[in-house]
Amino acid sequence: MNLQHKLQIENRTAAITIMGLGYVGLPLAVSFAKAGFTVTGYDPSEKKVATINAGTSDISDIPSEIVNELVITQKLIATTDATTIKQADIIIICVPTPLTASFEPDMSFIESAMTAISANLKEGALIVLESTTYPGTTREVISQGLEKQGLRLDTDFFAAYSPERVDPGNKRFTVQNTPKVVGGITEASKNYAVNIYNQIIDQVVPVSTTEIAEMSKLLENTFRSVNIAFINEMAMLAEKLDINIWETIDAATTKPFGFMKFTPGPGIGGHCIPLDPMYLSWKAKSSNFFSRFIELSQDVNKSMPEHVVGKAMMALNKVGKSLTASKILLVGMVYKENISDLRESPALDIHELLTKQRAIVDFLDTRATSFIDYENKVQKSIPLDYEQIAAYDLVVLLTCHEDMDVTKIATNASAILDTKNFLGRTFADKTTALGFDANL
Repeated sequence: MNLQHKLQIENRTAAITIMGLGYVGLPLAVSFAKAGFTVTGYDPSEKKVATINAGTSDISDIPSEIVNELVITQKLIATTDATTIKQADIIIICVPTPLTASFEPDMSFIESAMTAISANLKEGALIVLESTTYPGTTREVISQGLEKQGLRLDTDFFAAYSPERVDPGNKRFTVQNTPKVVGGITEASKNYAVNIYNQIIDQVVPVSTTEIAEMSKLLENTFRSVNIAFINEMAMLAEKLDINIWETIDAATTKPFGFMKFTPGPGIGGHCIPLDPMYLSWKAKSSNFFSRFIELSQDVNKSMPEHVVGKAMMALNKVGKSLTASKILLVGMVYKENISDLRESPALDIHELLTKQRAIVDFLDTRATSFIDYENKVQKSIPLDYEQIAAYDLVVLLTCHEDMDVTKIATNASAILDTKNFLGRTFADKTTALGFDANL
């Protein structure tokens, strides 16, 4: 970073391009635009670009009023035109990084972004990768990729990595107050990236290499995956021992040291926990190291939808009914409360498994009102009508948003399967619970 870069950042004249306007990119673009920077959001989706340019947000955590104000003042502009990258002093890549069918990293979105950047790179621009990926990506794909084209690092371009830490639906931790890890290929690249993030984030945490920054993201989410798998397994064990796992967790949580609270559930979902550990596992295998914890935790967490279906069968058997032809209502299709994100949601697997068992399955979700099922059919939510719930043989509580009254749902249900302890011991006479028998 030179003096000109420093002045551009301080004077808010540095032009910023955010590549990818999803759950990571749009909040970041809005944060920089609110701070006074002119931000161009590049996304290949014409629908998404049109939505943002119309002043509307398609991300639940970002109010449309804020997007509309930034669009009107021309601080935020969305485009499908990659040539606009030519104007960018700072390029931040926030594209998806899914897994292939064989659980290997799908780098196609990052590679497409780099193709667009290579063809339109402004001299001296900073490129920051935020997408979750395996350690070494920033160095190998971005830095070395551009150097092979004859470009000089820290002269023609700068390169850094800063893992996204977006938690959809979290009202306490936002882009601004969530500490930001930053690593650069060189010291100059790191300083450039630290300087730009310092403009919108309360605490920036520099690390010595991009590999450490990349690894930190995978460590955070692998830690969660392993501990969620552990508590899911403990929940299944508690069922066998006729012990209430939820009360057990509450008791253990009173210890002021040496214990961190995790809770069981119907499975893992979202864009991080189900995928990130597999990036680390794949990278480990390339170094002839096999992580048993990662593989085991994935197996346990992925098995939870089947466990839920087994519990649904038990709940119906209690009232003399079988799974086949029973009317079942799934409450909540998204993977966590108060968001609309269906990615990797275990509810999708539960819906498929129940349907294949020839149950009659509907769902209720006020945030994600439709989805495409395993047979490529569009499934639509029933309306939020508490009295209508009485028509179902079993109600499965998966996710309950703040605008859904779980007590009213339970009051009208004839039988309930509670997967997240929404009800505790209330309605015990008609509830089957994950982690304990509500009748005990």
